[in-house]
Formats: sequence, C-alpha cells, structure tokens
Amino acid sequence: MLKKLLFLGVLFASLLGKAQQCPNLLAPTNGATNVGVDATISWEATSGPTAYLLSLGTTPGGTDLLNAQNVGNAVSYTPPKGLPENTEIFATITLFFFNQPDVICSSQSFTTESLTQPPLCTQMSFPQDMAMDINPASSISWDYIYGATGYYVSLGTIAGGTDIVNSFDVGNNLSFNPPGDLPSEQTIYVTITPYNTIGVALGCSSESFTTSAVSPLPSCSNMIYPQNGEVNVPLSPVLEWNAVAGATGYRITIGSTPDGSDILNNATFYSNSTPVLNFVPNQTFFITIIPFNDAGEAQGCIQESFSTLLGCGPYLDIASGEFITLNPEIDFPETLSFCENESPLILTPNDVADGYRWYKIDQFGNETVISDSNEVSIQENGNYRYEAYNLVSQSGNIIECPTTQEFQVVSSEAPEISRLNVAGNGTDRLQIIVETAGDGDFEYAVDNRDGPYTDDNVFSNLEPGTHTFYVRDKNGCGIAEKSFVQDLTVEGFPKFFTPNGDNINDFWQFIQPPNSEAIVLRSIRIFNRYGQFLKEISQNSLGWDGNFQGRPLPAGNYWFRAVDDSNREIKGHFALKR
Repeated sequence: MLKKLLFLGVLFASLLGKAQQCPNLLAPTNGATNVGVDATISWEATSGPTAYLLSLGTTPGGTDLLNAQNVGNAVSYTPPKGLPENTEIFATITLFFFNQPDVICSSQSFTTESLTQPPLCTQMSFPQDMAMDINPASSISWDYIYGATGYYVSLGTIAGGTDIVNSFDVGNNLSFNPPGDLPSEQTIYVTITPYNTIGVALGCSSESFTTSAVSPLPSCSNMIYPQNGEVNVPLSPVLEWNAVAGATGYRITIGSTPDGSDILNNATFYSNSTPVLNFVPNQTFFITIIPFNDAGEAQGCIQESFSTLLGCGPYLDIASGEFITLNPEIDFPETLSFCENESPLILTPNDVADGYRWYKIDQFGNETVISDSNEVSIQENGNYRYEAYNLVSQSGNIIECPTTQEFQVVSSEAPEISRLNVAGNGTDRLQIIVETAGDGDFEYAVDNRDGPYTDDNVFSNLEPGTHTFYVRDKNGCGIAEKSFVQDLTVEGFPKFFTPNGDNINDFWQFIQPPNSEAIVLRSIRIFNRYGQFLKEISQNSLGWDGNFQGRPLPAGNYWFRAVDDSNREIKGHFALKR
C-alpha cells in the first residue's frame, strides 16, 4: 500500500528547499574563532538525505579546500591534511537525494587559529619503519602532523642521506612517489621534515625500510558494476571489477562512510567479483579495491562509491510532487489491558498488510516470535512488538517494508473501595477521598453510576447528607460502589457542665444518644476560644474535668472536634460554668 504525504504549500520548486531541514554545525560552531587547524568538523544529523556532501573553501560556497566530499551517512569529517591557519573557513553541506534535486545548504563559517611555532616531526605510515621486502616501486606515505603546511622528503642509502632524493618539497601532501624505482635489496633511509610559515621541524630523524628484488606491482582496478557514483543499486548485488594483469588477488574494503569498513574489512578475493547480501537501502557505500601479487599491493588506488535503491521510502515522486512510502499504515496503541479473569488477550488489528509478526520482548531486550499471522493470543503482562509489512519487488528482489509498534500489556482487576476519608461537619460542605484496592486503572464518580467519571479520587464541596461513590476500571473489569451516610450530629454532646465538686455534671463527656445506631468515636479533642488545644479524651473515659495542666480554667465557651471510626467529623461548642 502506498502512503502519500502531500506537500503543504503552493510552489513545488520552493518546497524542495523548505521541506528539508538543513543541519547546523556542531563543532566548530558557526562563527567560532581560534579553531584548531586539526579540527574535526561535525554537524547535526537530519532525516531524509541519502548522504552528505561537504565542501570547504575560503569564500562562501567555495570548494578550494574540499570539493563536495561524499561522507555517506557520517556526520563528521576530519580534513586529512589539516586546515590553513588564521583563515575564515566556509563549510557548505549538501544533502544528497536520489529522486529529487540535492539541497545545497547555506554556508557556515569559522576562523582557524594562528600558529606560533613550527610543527613537530612526523613518521612514515607506509612502509613502516624497519619494514622488509618492500617493492622498489612503492610510494612512501606518512601521517599528518599538527600545524604542518608542507613536507620536505629526503631519500638515501645511509642514515640522513640525500643521494636518492634531496629535500624534495612535496607541498601539503601525505605521500611521495619517487621519480624512479628505488634500489632493489637495499636499505632505504627516509627523512621527512614538516614545515609551516613559522619554520621547519627540528631534529627529524631518519626511518628506514629494506626493498625486495625487482618485481612489478599490479596496477589498480576500478568497478564495472556498480560503476562509480551509480545509484539505485540492488540491495543484494554481485559486485564486479576489472581484472588486473599480474594480480594474484584483490583486497576489498566496503564501508558506509569514507573511512569505514563495516561491510567488508580488507577481505581477500581471488576473482574479480563477489555477491553481497542485504545492503541497507537508500544509503551510500564506499569501496576500495587493492590488487596484489607476490611483489606487493597496488599503490594509490582510488576509493569509489555507489548508492543503493530507495527501499521502502519515503522518497519524492518528482512527477506527482508527493512523498511515497511503501510501508503499511498501522493504528495500534502503546498500552493494552485485560481483566485478570478473562485471560488470554486475543488481538486482531484491522491493518491491511502483506504479512504480520508479533514478538515477546524479555527483560534483556531479546525478542521471540509468538505469531506470524494477524492474530495473537497473549497470556501474560509484559512488553511486546507488533509488526506489519508489505512485500515489494525491486530490481528482481523481494524486500520487506515493515511498520512496527512496541506496546505494553498490563492486567486489571475489579476495583474495591477500601475506605471513604471524610472531612467536614453537619453544616459545612464535605470533602471525601475515595481510597481503593485492586490492581487496575480506575476512574471515579459520585451519586451516578453512569458518571461523569474522573481520574481524581477527591470530591470536594459536597452537600451534607448521603452520597454514593463509584469506582470503575477503565478496561471494563467492573464497578465498585460505597455509600456515605452522614448520621453523626451534635446530639450526645452536653451543652454545658459544672466542674464544682458536687458530683453533678463535674465532667464533660459524650453520651450515646438513645434509640440510635451505636456511635464509635476515635477521638474527642477540646479547644479554647482561641483554638488552643487543651485536652483529648476517649469515649470511654470519665471526660474532661475543666482543668488545663492541673489548673482550673475559667467559665466560658469551649469548642470540641470529634472523629468517628469512619473518619467523619463533627464540631461544636459547650459552656463551662463555675
């Protein structure tokens, strides 16, 4: 099924530039100064492009330092020969696409540092120091050294010698191909001296290697299929390159970035072709082919690249101006629940697709297929993944275009109201908190079984009187109800007492009202007119004798607050008479 996401806008040409977000430089940031000449340039990752092309120049949009280097999906690049000092560098990132014009982003710039001293010495990378049996036709290469803008190379048959090459200025390059073959079966001494505008490196010592007998190295090869720069390459192609006369075999490196080897890492082949399985779609790959024989490896072979087919998309259909994706549309929640007494949970989505898979995900993230149809039976709580996919034929291959949704399954049980916590009195408004038991996702209502329901279990500003509370499981596992009956009144609390020692009304205490349901009080607290707490008495005690800290209190009005075993509260006042 094709999913078409229409462009929002009027002018198609302008949308091509606006629909794609250009990345910002992360390091160095736009406008940064005093940036190291050995800096790595990095930028934000952005979705959509097949690859990034990076240009560096000394003017906006310039390419005099680096011309549209394809870095694949990498979001950083380190110039192998460094950057010029005290220079404003303009970085231009181009977003490379298959079926739409490339998006050339606005240049961002930074300024490099000024060097204050000559560079240090470097060392050979090929041949390695003290290496043996190096072909006399070999080139010499070395590592970039911080701050260098050029290198002098001397070659001789004695340490520090210059009898083969005398201080040849190779400029800002990292390799040197001697003008002729080096002497065979001879120790060759190499002295590399970096320099910059401040001066030359001091005290650079010679390194050496020993050549082999004269034997011709093979030449480099190049790709036959796919050709360098080719796009829409199938995901499982047969790679083929030109056979090289005199080559014993070929060492192949393939990566998803120019310096990567995540697909093949210097793999050896003895023919000029190999199948590769399951390239990632819509991505650029970089391939280096190095023929070799008994004399050694071909020198200076150039990296090539190609890009795989679009895969599942989304990609731009130039004819219609629409984005196309071949993945199915699905509508599936992130959380599902079922009642504990109704296991198993049977799921059958209505999504239209060519195939389906269901996975159980364990605590370590490992997945196990539990169904390969559009229906699944789930027996327990946990994490799962649902996948629907379409089968698409591209370049003779069938690929799957999946859409997935991870989801969690939780169980619910019927709610139970464990307690109604009540605040208020017979004349004031009430606040009641509904406390529940049970494992579920509950909602609450008062005085109407049909709602409205709310996620809040606190009901405030209720009229005094009788109320019924309902708790409903959101997954349909039942409704609990409990009523609150406000039957606690000031009846039973004396209006006055006379603590004068005549054994009549000497104590103030609650008296159970006749002909009523027994009332059990958890506490009775007594306060003066200013709200100062004086005494707490129990229902079964003699009561209060009118004293505070052993001293009799004066006649007057006092207040009480009583709470029963259902957490209902009543407030009132009484008189102390002397």
